[in-house]
Amino acid sequence: MTAYEPSSDPGAVYDAVVLAGGAARRLGGVDKPGLRVGGRALLDRVLTACAGARTTVVVADPRPTARSVTWAREEPSGGGPVAALDAGLRHTTAPYVVVLSADLPFLDERTVGRLLTTVGDGTADGAVLTDPDGRDQPLVAAYRAQALRHELAALTQEHGGLTGLPLRRLTAGLGLTRVPDPVASFDCDTWDDIATARARIREHGHVLDEWISAVKDELGLDLDVDTGVLLDLARDAAHSVARPAAPLTTFLVGYAAARAGGGSEAVAEAARKAAALALRWAEEAETDAEKAAAEPDSAPDAG
Repeated sequence: MTAYEPSSDPGAVYDAVVLAGGAARRLGGVDKPGLRVGGRALLDRVLTACAGARTTVVVADPRPTARSVTWAREEPSGGGPVAALDAGLRHTTAPYVVVLSADLPFLDERTVGRLLTTVGDGTADGAVLTDPDGRDQPLVAAYRAQALRHELAALTQEHGGLTGLPLRRLTAGLGLTRVPDPVASFDCDTWDDIATARARIREHGHVLDEWISAVKDELGLDLDVDTGVLLDLARDAAHSVARPAAPLTTFLVGYAAARAGGGSEAVAEAARKAAALALRWAEEAETDAEKAAAEPDSAPDAG
């Protein structure tokens, strides 16, 4: 299942352009896209959020990434976000394009899908997230590619180029729908922002999902697994057999699912079989215990 399934046009697809070549001056000029939050580089987190894109273009100097991308660079490099967006857009062909910065730790596929559905079901040129103060975030947005190209061409003709132009000059000519989202719009501009993001993902309500996402990225897995099924299996194995049975059983379920061709359905089927076995194991033990309690003591009298 991809991030975007528009109700009005099931055949539509999208590309993504991720801008990752900024100077990060407020962070002392460090490699901001490479900073890790929850064990994953910020850039990799954003690439996971737009995993449903047909083509993903990262505008920056090439680097190792968790997902395969197309690399682009504005000329001259450091020409600003409008020039970078234009450079990335040249490598796309889909009717919709998601434009993202590389410093969004809480962006996910659901939010990307919401933006695409909003612009796809309406008549606006794009849908942009707004931050807690209601400000537009044009680098967390979905646009009609044709509208972007038209406006970029007009700016190029008016200014003789795009280098140094602020994003507001681009978005001022577009009709936009606003989508409030104070969490997904959070970006990391300062070290305090990085610390806040790292603290939030370790909160009880987020840490498990964050950990599973990080492990999947680290292992190169593109698999949507029902973690509740696996947690229930681990609980049943630990309770019905022995505590060490939990991690060993879940490992064997994964191995069996891989042999069956992989995929979420294979995992669910293997987990179902293992859980049923664990319950049968427990039922046998309970039955034997009940019989032993009901029968008179047949051991010889020691007296």
